[in-house]
Amino acid sequence: MAIRSLIKGAEAACGTNAAGASTFGSATIVRVVNTGTTVRVVNVITEVGGSAVGSFSLPGGAVEHIEKQSAHAIYAASDEVRGCQVGYSQ
Repeated sequence: MAIRSLIKGAEAACGTNAAGASTFGSATIVRVVNTGTTVRVVNVITEVGGSAVGSFSLPGGAVEHIEKQSAHAIYAASDEVRGCQVGYSQ
């Protein structure tokens, strides 16, 4: 059976620094999409303005689902990266 994304919030541009990061409504799963054509680095931090948990490169046009703790926040190297709180549905 295919797993589908259950949309739980409005899509928004990711902040571009730790102070502008978002928890996306304390989401534990966030769908991110790079709407641009350039590879962008996506960062997960312990909280808004906090320290690094990890990061990855997101190619242009790519979509990824990030599983994180509810307090963790996300920011990216460009506001072309957009995020949305999601869950999974079967």
